[in-house]
Amino acid sequence: MATVAATGEQSLFVRKATGLVRGWSVRDAFIYAAFSINIVTLGFVAFSYAPFIPKGSLLWSVLVAGAYLVLQGITYASLIAAMPRAGGDYVWMSRVLGGGIGFVLAIAGWWFILWLWVPIYGGILANMVILPLAAIVGWHGGVTYFSNLHHGLFVASLITAVLASFLIGLGIRTYARIQKICFYGGVVGLAVIILLLLVNSKAGFIHHFNHQSKDLFGVNGAYGKTVAAGTKGYSPPAVGHFTLGATFLLIPFMAFFNLWSNWGATLYGEVRGASDFRKNIYAMGGALIATTITAVVLFLLFSKTFGWTFYNASNNAYYLGTGATPVFPYPALFAASFFGSHVLQFILVAVMSLWFFGWVGTLFLSSTRVIFAAAFDRVLPEAAARVNNNGVPVVAVLLMLVPSIGLAALYSFNSTFHDYTLDATLVIAITFLGSAVAAAILPWRKADIYNASPIAKYKVLGIPLITFAAGLFIAFLGFCLYKWFQDDVYGVNKHSSLYFMAGMYVLAIVIYAGSKLYRRSQGMDLSMVYGEIPAE
Repeated sequence: MATVAATGEQSLFVRKATGLVRGWSVRDAFIYAAFSINIVTLGFVAFSYAPFIPKGSLLWSVLVAGAYLVLQGITYASLIAAMPRAGGDYVWMSRVLGGGIGFVLAIAGWWFILWLWVPIYGGILANMVILPLAAIVGWHGGVTYFSNLHHGLFVASLITAVLASFLIGLGIRTYARIQKICFYGGVVGLAVIILLLLVNSKAGFIHHFNHQSKDLFGVNGAYGKTVAAGTKGYSPPAVGHFTLGATFLLIPFMAFFNLWSNWGATLYGEVRGASDFRKNIYAMGGALIATTITAVVLFLLFSKTFGWTFYNASNNAYYLGTGATPVFPYPALFAASFFGSHVLQFILVAVMSLWFFGWVGTLFLSSTRVIFAAAFDRVLPEAAARVNNNGVPVVAVLLMLVPSIGLAALYSFNSTFHDYTLDATLVIAITFLGSAVAAAILPWRKADIYNASPIAKYKVLGIPLITFAAGLFIAFLGFCLYKWFQDDVYGVNKHSSLYFMAGMYVLAIVIYAGSKLYRRSQGMDLSMVYGEIPAE
């Protein structure tokens, strides 16, 4: 770290300008938000959790949560319009709640816990890209290898981490072009699946699925075997059935997929027109609403064509380890069975894999801006705030990549870490809670910023809209956090899991305290930094 003077505006931050590139439009932000609440990757995984709450309604849990989480979009759209800065949650919390609170919550939620997402993404790469494509082309060795939760998962995680780093390293403009191609291609693939499910019958699916399972895996009568294996002690409710208590218990599972419409909030220092509140609502709220509607349409079509009992039974059997076929019950592979041609099956699954390749950059991209912002404030080493000619903070990328490989190895070769999967959602939810509290008190805590922003004119019953929306969003997060900690079904309240999460906060506190002492020895008080707003 370079020595800094104790006073002077220029000395508070690493430099006067961030050096980041305003390379995104609001449409790019919308696509990024749609990828962040990815209907295919995260969605199909989250939907597979339904059997853990046997009486819960998958359709209603997604619909209710999706409608309620529009309040999250309003909260974050308001924060962005008031302070459109790289680092998002970190900047808002540190300026409104205080530097220590903001740093610890943001670093734990946007840096440390994202290492755990690497094997989660890696598992999705294996289950939704490598395994179905390997099965279609008859690469049985690949199916066996990448079904392995040790070596196969670790290799898939390595591929994921390196690919994410490479895409981010191309720069935000190039990444935007890549995600557009993947998004529009993925939408075409999804439209084909919807059409296939719409025009075909359940009897037709049973016939084609049985034929596909025999052809690819050598399994006879796979449909009936799947239903039999997945309904032992479990009877899924009808697709439209609504049981209040059980459905609300399912909502915290769905947060694994639909809590992330604000994932691009840390990037809005690089979005043109970020101060436009309505455009921010379009980007985040629009992506959430579109994804929620698509999920409901898919559920109805799954029920019509796959059979709702079969779909849920296939997921239940997968987690019980009794499935008739050796791969994740991937709806795209189910739908591909309607094509008798392996070539067409391969093309459809390959096109659907664009949902993964357009999404994989979200693994590190948003987090690098939080690391960058903390380094720009001189809390983290200043090297993490340096950017190359493409506007990429390379050191910040490495701070994501290198530690994530170690945690991917722990996750892959120590099965205890598999129980920590939902920790990856919980820790980030705590970060969002901190930002929601900051949003709720912004009109009073930072009245000058609020009154000068375009959101100041929006009120509900005389209450600032940002406060109203944030208060209700806080209630949602509070409910989810209470259930995650209180109910054993989510698997996050085990002692080892709690220690794992607590360790992240302790590490963040140690880094902050050490940085504060170090800067004080240089004659600089970090509280002065947090009294200023960083360059846009």
